[in-house]
Amino acid sequence: MNPDQSSEGVSGRAIRGHLDIRCEMRGDGVPYLSRQSFRAPIHLSKPHLEDGVLLVHLVNPTAGFFDGDRLDLRVEAGPGTRLVLSTPGASRVHRARGEEPAVCSQQLAVEAAAFIEWIPEPFIPQAGARYHQQTRIELTEGAGLLFFEWISPGRVARGEVFEYENLRWELDLVLAGKLVARERYTLEPAGHSLAALRERFPAGHYLTAYVAGIPAGAWPGEALDALTDERLYLGHGPLAEGLHVIRALCADSLTARSLIGKLRTLVYGAIGQKVPRLGRLV
Repeated sequence: MNPDQSSEGVSGRAIRGHLDIRCEMRGDGVPYLSRQSFRAPIHLSKPHLEDGVLLVHLVNPTAGFFDGDRLDLRVEAGPGTRLVLSTPGASRVHRARGEEPAVCSQQLAVEAAAFIEWIPEPFIPQAGARYHQQTRIELTEGAGLLFFEWISPGRVARGEVFEYENLRWELDLVLAGKLVARERYTLEPAGHSLAALRERFPAGHYLTAYVAGIPAGAWPGEALDALTDERLYLGHGPLAEGLHVIRALCADSLTARSLIGKLRTLVYGAIGQKVPRLGRLV
């Protein structure tokens, strides 16, 4: 994905933007962004180092996504780099005014001995929203990954619980050129697609984490199993070639946020690394 920047900007009621960054190592072993380009509705904070990790905040300074908007993201972690991408604010998609959904296409490439953590704030679809997300993650053998996705039921404080119109989620995870995981699902409150999410918690938050790079025998399976309680239902399992997936249904946003903190502690502990501080998670 190499966005055609000449076609970007505001057109009618829609906006098209991009983010394109690459992290590499300097000669002294310090990671830096060797390439960066972005355009609204995304803004890139000034990257900073945290215990040898390059931390980058991705900010949407606009009101959020509307139908017809499109955002293309590409992130590359060069050999041996460690990169954390965080979104300090929630991603919001507003009520659709037409037939087109808002679209976000994102590609992550993690090269030899590199590591990427993708840790967003919750995705909040408002009543009547339409949204389509496409994700492709390409891992070189030996690369590490901690990739979170967090879908909220809506603006719960305003009484909007599962009132969006349509969410379409697509994800491909490729290791050394081989497709090892593929997700395709559509959530529509008017149908039966949300029955499983609603069965345990009426306003549940859905959390997914894909993990790569944990040494054989170090997967914290027992610790993960112990996290399930009356406000959290969690499952996990291995994929091909040392990859793992974690899925959780949380009673509310506080439970989901606490779980992310615990998962980060377990994953970084398993790979023998200190958890990078984000300044927003406890």
